[in-house]
Amino acid sequence: MSLPPEKASELKQLIHQQLSKMDVHGRIREILAETIREELAPDQQHLSTEDLIKALRRRGIIDDVMKELNFVTVLGGKAFLEHLQEPEPLPGQVCSTFTLCLHYRNQRFRSKPVPCACEPDFHDGFLLEVHRESSGDGTRMADSTTMLSISDPIHMVLIKIDIFGETTLVASYFLEWRSVLGSENGVTNLTVELMGVGTESKVSVGILNIKLEMYPPLNQTLSQEVVNTQLALERQKTAEKERLFLVYAKQWWREYLQIRPSHNSRLVKIFAQDENGINRPVCSYVKPLRAGRLLDTPRQAARFVNVLGYERAPVIGGGGKQEQWCTLLAFLCRNKGDCEDHANLLCSLLLGYGLEAFVCVGTKAKGAPHSWVMTCGTDGTIMFWESLTGHRYIHKPTNPDGSPLAEQPKPLYPYRTIGCVFNHQMFLGNCQPSDAVETCIFDLNDESKWKPMSEDAIKSVCAPGATTSLPPFPPLCASTIDASVTSNEIEMQLRLLVSEHRKDLGLTTVWEDQLSYLLSPALASYEFERTTSISAGNEEFQDAIRRAVPDGHTFKGFPIHFVYRNARRAFATCLRSPFCEEIICCRGDQVRLAVRVRVFTYPESACAVWIMFACKYRSVL
Repeated sequence: MSLPPEKASELKQLIHQQLSKMDVHGRIREILAETIREELAPDQQHLSTEDLIKALRRRGIIDDVMKELNFVTVLGGKAFLEHLQEPEPLPGQVCSTFTLCLHYRNQRFRSKPVPCACEPDFHDGFLLEVHRESSGDGTRMADSTTMLSISDPIHMVLIKIDIFGETTLVASYFLEWRSVLGSENGVTNLTVELMGVGTESKVSVGILNIKLEMYPPLNQTLSQEVVNTQLALERQKTAEKERLFLVYAKQWWREYLQIRPSHNSRLVKIFAQDENGINRPVCSYVKPLRAGRLLDTPRQAARFVNVLGYERAPVIGGGGKQEQWCTLLAFLCRNKGDCEDHANLLCSLLLGYGLEAFVCVGTKAKGAPHSWVMTCGTDGTIMFWESLTGHRYIHKPTNPDGSPLAEQPKPLYPYRTIGCVFNHQMFLGNCQPSDAVETCIFDLNDESKWKPMSEDAIKSVCAPGATTSLPPFPPLCASTIDASVTSNEIEMQLRLLVSEHRKDLGLTTVWEDQLSYLLSPALASYEFERTTSISAGNEEFQDAIRRAVPDGHTFKGFPIHFVYRNARRAFATCLRSPFCEEIICCRGDQVRLAVRVRVFTYPESACAVWIMFACKYRSVL
């Protein structure tokens, strides 16, 4: 039996993505086996796609799984000119790869990695459920007119992963799929030009050839003119809403400056550029986001956001900071981003947990622009959440007019000034005499301290479905990393690196497995403390170490934390610490070395990697 490659790929997507409550894997396997046994002559080895679809339909799989689907097949790429000189990878050789990530209406997909090349060999299919019947609809199919009103685009993000495992965001593109509704047989081919991101958003990075196919085919296709008219009307409606919001925002800003001319220097950020260089209201970057069963508490959510990598948007040449607030899919696929990306995601997750959360825009030490998150408790408690570290700080304002002798609370947080706060529904500019955080009163209902924007104006452009230019938020994906296997791999690599390093110094290396194992509880307690702010379990660890180290011997241990899984890079960082270098290069009598690695996985394959090096040796007076 043989299937065309694109159909085989589509079938794989069906198996993996459709209703998880059904044993789709098992049922499809059974059907294929039955079909081959019952419906093919002994001498007939080929099973056509039509035969397969008929067999699936007869057994009810089509009705159960395929309600209204859109096959998106990527048929290859070309003109990725940056990779023109890329050598052909040898078999088994590690090379840089491209991966295409898709999001459509709560469904996420990821292509197989393909070697970077001028004409990358993309050949992957994705099965998108366009329409899901609502309650009371039974199994009634959506007609073409209903589907024409579904304005959600397919968000495509292209990432590059180099030989060291570093991820780069190459392109972000919104594919308008509804052109297929006006095509014959429900099939259309598109050529998509991908543009760069950030400073390169006007530069083409390559072209993808894409085939769109509706299944089952529509009983009645629309004329291309009807489809084009609908799309043009939507664009016009969106442009008008965005124009009106811009007019309102300008008026709001004029009024804000009239309160106090010095407001002009405050960080009041109403619009921000996304990775495609498009100006969007900042409120559109935040939305209540539920993590399902992937994260259990707001503090665990803060830890997840903290272990996503921090990287400022790349800028060509010197000068100031390049602005780039990523859409959520681009941030998650890249697995790293700037402080604004972290703050927007953390605020969205805290809103999902039912907290009153806001992103704060201001400065930290030395006047560097910064964003963090604030929650307002029902008892009036103001809590700052630093999204890059996971730290939380209670805000107690100091009284600038208070007696110099009166003891004022000393702020522990690193923030200096605050210009505005916002979430998905509210935007407020700080209009207090000083924008210093330590003296700031966070009574957001007091319009003499905080100038609000109209919630209706914000809703007109930032509410879900308000405009076609706003991408809906993707759901979070569970980690695909096996924590135990990855911990073991990194640990074995570190043992090898330590042994090689000591050999270069003329030292022998003796590992003590039991001592390595005893380090595990310490690493677990460190991560528990990072997640909960509660210290626990160290007493047992210390007691076990005392028992494991004989009288007259010395024990030294050094824990360190990373958010990446590259053992060689981690080892180089460890050697730069005098404490760690002292352990790794330990000389003496009866030296025994130990190393333990513990990887803690979070959604989106983000990881907290804890490493502890230790040694024990006989003390010589």
